[in-house]
Amino acid sequence: MHKIVILDRATLAPQIRVRRPAFEHELVEHSHTAPDQVVERLKGATIAVTNKVALSAAVLEQLPDLKLIAVAATGTDCVDKAYCQGHGIAVTNIRGYAVSTVPEHTFALILALRRSIVAFRADVLNGEWQKANQFCFFNHPIRDLRGARLGIIGEGVLGQRVAELGRAFGMIPLFAAHKGRTGLGPLYTPWEETLETSDVITLHSPLTPETRGMIGLPEFRRMARKPLIVNTARGGLVVEVDLVTALDEGLISGAGFDVVETEPPAPGNPLMSVAGRPNVIVTPHVAWASDEAQQTLADQVIDNIENFVAGRPSNLVQGVWMEP
Repeated sequence: MHKIVILDRATLAPQIRVRRPAFEHELVEHSHTAPDQVVERLKGATIAVTNKVALSAAVLEQLPDLKLIAVAATGTDCVDKAYCQGHGIAVTNIRGYAVSTVPEHTFALILALRRSIVAFRADVLNGEWQKANQFCFFNHPIRDLRGARLGIIGEGVLGQRVAELGRAFGMIPLFAAHKGRTGLGPLYTPWEETLETSDVITLHSPLTPETRGMIGLPEFRRMARKPLIVNTARGGLVVEVDLVTALDEGLISGAGFDVVETEPPAPGNPLMSVAGRPNVIVTPHVAWASDEAQQTLADQVIDNIENFVAGRPSNLVQGVWMEP
């Protein structure tokens, strides 16, 4: 009989149903798991479910019964995959669940910032409408999307969907060539041209050693059209202290970020120091988290577990699974 342990159930909203797998099993759920609790809680477990709880080699070598790590997310950087590959532990992840929720959140940020929605709402609550003594007032810029150039960094399914939504608004999507790469084909606009000519730049890239810090002050200084910067992908893609400098110097028109480098934000996080500005919106890593997307994710986690136990594993992370 399999023992399944969910390490961080609280990373899914309470209303999301996590169904029981259709085979004989023992299921243990923990809302949160601290690093010093992982080994104790996974002792004797054959299947671990984690979203953000780290499973390092030092932890995994103490868990000889573990056969499957079902990551309840797309990114698997919380798992030492090299150790798993060498010790016959399968690793699965979640795919395709955020194709609506992340692009919609991206455009919620774009629309709110391009039309100064948050800033105008604050003014209304603070009585500025009454002070205007007329039917409207113009304390903040309002810009249409039609005709604006939408620079998309990341050409995967989310980037493609963002491009579709952009076209529906009459925007001109540009897929940025990978930084430092040329000859990628007609889909791509050169990296430097994307920075220099975009009115909105939105990030949809994974965080890797190659993409970490790929937008910093040198890139901001190339942004001739003072674009809006949106990041619903991963903290660490943008150098946060340089983003603040870019805002201070007027190199960009605003920033909409759903992610920061350390989550929750560490004391003194640069983004939090500017989060109250009228041209900045910071949301708490919830672009992925519509009820529909969360339910799809939860169902896919259990699908992956059931398929593994049935001998037809799904969503295996490349190069990790070994025949037991």
